[in-house]
Amino acid sequence: LAYWATREGKIFPSPNSAIFGPKVMLINEYAGSGGDALPLFFRRRGLGKLVGKRTWGGLIGIAANPPLMDGGYLTVPFFRFFDQEGNWSVENEGVAPDIEVELDPIATNAGRDTQLERAIEEVAAQLESYEPVIPQAAPALPTRLGD
Repeated sequence: LAYWATREGKIFPSPNSAIFGPKVMLINEYAGSGGDALPLFFRRRGLGKLVGKRTWGGLIGIAANPPLMDGGYLTVPFFRFFDQEGNWSVENEGVAPDIEVELDPIATNAGRDTQLERAIEEVAAQLESYEPVIPQAAPALPTRLGD
């Protein structure tokens, strides 16, 4: 998001623990709630491709959960998600992947994850042409207050 320059001129990024290169996100049909929202936001920010299966579409908030006399409680759908364009979104629909990949149960039994393998393949392909955007020098020092 930004950079720091030391007195000696060394440049380092901020945040310094972020992953600056190509990214993908694995998603599947078992992801709901935050597992629906995070891939949507990842896509909206253009951070990378979604790999796997469509999320299940359970992006609705629960609140006002009244207790029951036996110690249990009810969960009440209380708020619903809509997007920046003013459309009801994600609930009962999910978030579709950019690259659809079934999780192959036979491969899983053999210790392989077909979705993860495809995600690694995608990132490896993107790394072939990736050029980090790290400045080689800091800008000129200000000459006036407020610059």
